[in-house]
Amino acid sequence: MDAKQRLLAEIVAEVRETARYTGRAALNPRVMAAMAAVPREAFVPPVRVEEAYVNAPLPIGYGQTISQPYIVALMTDLLDADAGDTVLEVGCGSGYQAAILARIVKHVYSMDIVEELADQARERLRRLGCVNVEVRCGDGYSGWPVHAPFDAIVVTAAAPWIPPALIEQLKPGGRLVIPIGQPFSAQELVVVEKDAGGAIRQRAVLPVAFVPLVGGYPEEA
Repeated sequence: MDAKQRLLAEIVAEVRETARYTGRAALNPRVMAAMAAVPREAFVPPVRVEEAYVNAPLPIGYGQTISQPYIVALMTDLLDADAGDTVLEVGCGSGYQAAILARIVKHVYSMDIVEELADQARERLRRLGCVNVEVRCGDGYSGWPVHAPFDAIVVTAAAPWIPPALIEQLKPGGRLVIPIGQPFSAQELVVVEKDAGGAIRQRAVLPVAFVPLVGGYPEEA
């Protein structure tokens, strides 16, 4: 069993172990297929390549990380996205989550507030043939209104509250997956659902630890 196969087996086992929190004892086969297909070593710094298939977050510079593969897989699965969907990702980082989503949905709009990371991710995704991903530098708290509404939104950094702009940009029937909490404090992975009438329902899924979502910090709604 090679490193990638071991990682995939670890993800399957961890999903099973956390099912009592997440409600999911197994992930969608399309999510697991994407995790198997995307080369994580292409998204980590050269000095970290040997750690690419360790089930842990890794630093990518600028105070940011590439998320733990189990968390990437779980957050992707929680979106319940379909092949025809358009998804917004806030916190592009290295581009790894965007590359996973690109194999599952029709189009991904991904943004990062760090211009250097956005530029690197854009070029990396282009080299890997992810033609259905568009990356820009911007403040994730404001979302990407020109392409809204989105079928699903995933935020890969922890916010102190759910940004109102992201709720506004979510389609009725859509899902937002976001870590909520303060840096170096308790955080929870939260799933937000918007019903056909625009009403919001949210539930906490799992304790997590993410770097903070950097941005404009609008007033809490």
